[in-house]
Amino acid sequence: MLKLQEKLKNDYGLVFNDEDLLKTAFTHSSFTNEERLPKIANNERLEFLGDVALSLVISDYLYRTYPEKLEGELSKMRSSIVRTESLANFSRSCGFGEFLRLGHGEEKMGGRDRETTLENLFEAFLGALFIDQGMDEVRKFIQHVVIPHVKNDDYVKVIDYKTELQEVLQVGGETTITYNILKEEGPAHDRSFVAAVYNNGKELGRGLGKSKKVAEQKAAENAIKGQNHVYLKKWKLSALNPLPIRLKLNLIKG
Repeated sequence: MLKLQEKLKNDYGLVFNDEDLLKTAFTHSSFTNEERLPKIANNERLEFLGDVALSLVISDYLYRTYPEKLEGELSKMRSSIVRTESLANFSRSCGFGEFLRLGHGEEKMGGRDRETTLENLFEAFLGALFIDQGMDEVRKFIQHVVIPHVKNDDYVKVIDYKTELQEVLQVGGETTITYNILKEEGPAHDRSFVAAVYNNGKELGRGLGKSKKVAEQKAAENAIKGQNHVYLKKWKLSALNPLPIRLKLNLIKG
């Protein structure tokens, strides 16, 4: 961790007070599994915290910077900025992957540059920074690392299907959209998730992904594309009779 501490100090002026906390942020679940360490010794809890901190800072920045944009537009921008591909790129730009403690098996499978792993690492670092030094330092770091990409319009823009689905359904009036993780499989460091999306209790679609976020996006995408009858066989999605022509009518009636 000494080289990491030096890098953080030289690049960002950061000096962690709690080195063990920093080490935890850079500890993948595959490492704790192989070393038979307690599960809480990996970075997943910090990832949970960092995800919230990042969303808050980005939301605050967008709200203040774009007073002319409506809630839907701001949500789309935030979704693109904090999605897996974008956060993985931010993590790469910081050189974080080099310092991640991985299990040997995960290392051999290319886990050090896996996008979900880098995304989680970036969020875990933010969570650790929040605990160690507070929200002001988290905000400063994000302003240094993330905001320049936002200003330059340089981040991964992809369709936020969850927001798109919400907008389509709201055309038909009051609606309650919920997501549920139906199934998960695989080792802790390489899991697959199946998510379902519901409108007022009626299932509209399912999706498969390597993270819960991706699975939910795929479920929303399948719903938007009219794939309301989705079945999963051996973790592969197959849709029966997609109905793109009846898309909006079906969704609004749902």
